[in-house]
Amino acid sequence: MDNLFSIGELSKYQNISKQTLIFYDKIGLFKPAYVDPNNGYRYYSSKQIDYLDTILIMKKSGFSLKEIREHMQSYTIDSSLSALGKQLTAIDRQIEELRLIRSRLQHRCTQMENAKIYREKENTVILENVKAQYILLHAVEPPYSMREISIATKQCFADSFQKNLPIFFQCGVVVPYQHIMEGRFTESTFAFLPIEATEQTCNIKYLPAGKCVSIYHVGDYLSIGRSYQKILDYCQANDLQIVSDSYEFCINDYITTYDENEYITKIMFYIRQPDA
Repeated sequence: MDNLFSIGELSKYQNISKQTLIFYDKIGLFKPAYVDPNNGYRYYSSKQIDYLDTILIMKKSGFSLKEIREHMQSYTIDSSLSALGKQLTAIDRQIEELRLIRSRLQHRCTQMENAKIYREKENTVILENVKAQYILLHAVEPPYSMREISIATKQCFADSFQKNLPIFFQCGVVVPYQHIMEGRFTESTFAFLPIEATEQTCNIKYLPAGKCVSIYHVGDYLSIGRSYQKILDYCQANDLQIVSDSYEFCINDYITTYDENEYITKIMFYIRQPDA
């Protein structure tokens, strides 16, 4: 037809599928100028090509089809400025979120790259000066079995994602010192996620900088008692006083491996040395 484009021609010119154009027609976003009553073929005017450009640019800019449809019912320079300004704000939030996610993934990758070093340090008790950090806590319900620990960890992640908290993609647990002394090595009372300082939530614990004793346990979690015994024996032999509960940081766990034999858990206690 004169001065009209078939759906095939428009699809070719705009590099958009016929199915997409048909869908836009069905939802009332972009209707053809004319539909042949005999065969149902859709045809579009030259002016509509500019209109379709606007739709595609807005879609590329992150607007939803619903937002585009509502905006284009009657848009002016003022309404366009308002819509684009709001979208810029939304994009800035997304960029910041992606930067945060990237840094978390980089942190996780660094841990995995160092996994070989951690394996070599298995059975070796380490004295170290740790930096201050924060952890996001979630209580584990009695009887503190693996089931309750898993639930608490999942809830910790779920809460942090819902509130968009600045967590690291790592988990851990707190095992009371009394549990350790009673041989209840896997009975944690808190699950935690390392996190940056934030005022968005109140259940954050500050772990100060200080002298710590640690060991890297390699293997499934139920065998962690052997590593605890080594660290307790070391402290006794070197007259080191343990002054905190145990903080276990999962270096390599279910998030990054299917094989439990590859699990790496850092056990850490704060200690007081004889000359302190």
